[in-house]
Amino acid sequence: MAITLYTSGASIGVVSHIALEESGLEYQAIAMDFANKQQSSAEYLRINPKARVPSLIVEEGVITETPAILTYLAQIAPSSSIGLPDDPFEHAQIQSFNAYLCSTAHVAHAHKMRGTRWVNDEAALKAMTANVPTTMALCFEMIEHNMLKGPWVHGDNFSLSDPYLYRISSWAEADGVDIEQFPSIKAHRTAMAARDSVKVVEAFYNAHS
Repeated sequence: MAITLYTSGASIGVVSHIALEESGLEYQAIAMDFANKQQSSAEYLRINPKARVPSLIVEEGVITETPAILTYLAQIAPSSSIGLPDDPFEHAQIQSFNAYLCSTAHVAHAHKMRGTRWVNDEAALKAMTANVPTTMALCFEMIEHNMLKGPWVHGDNFSLSDPYLYRISSWAEADGVDIEQFPSIKAHRTAMAARDSVKVVEAFYNAHS
């Protein structure tokens, strides 16, 4: 199966990239040049008219949006570390956590540099940016105290949720959040950084920066 991932080291695409490494599937990763707005080029818009990453190209077509890509990879690599559990409740817990990161934490982060998606008033944009440390800290508080079981997100077993949390938590300092206030999340980030999949992915982006 031919798999191509369009991604960027500054984006949420890192999550799908780590999942691909964990899956053991063969793939090609293409780093998009956001600085030169490659995501808005006519060539890329034919792949993903949303002008965003990640985009996963497979034999059947294009898959966009991180939760959809993660679930697809888990389904085609069921014996890998990202394979979905057979138990419906455990499966739902993974989807619930990932949905929270997608719909709440990632959106709170995006208010810092993508506020024009929601408003075009200069004062409102400044207010949204200024509030990011507070909203992101609230997200991390929720995860730290109510969602992260440890050592991995859902307990003893690695899952699709772990690359997702790793990426979101990697934005903490830049978003004005003191990661020291969230020791479980910090420990999770450290454990993720030690995984071979993450080392491969980080090396890829360093080479393409």
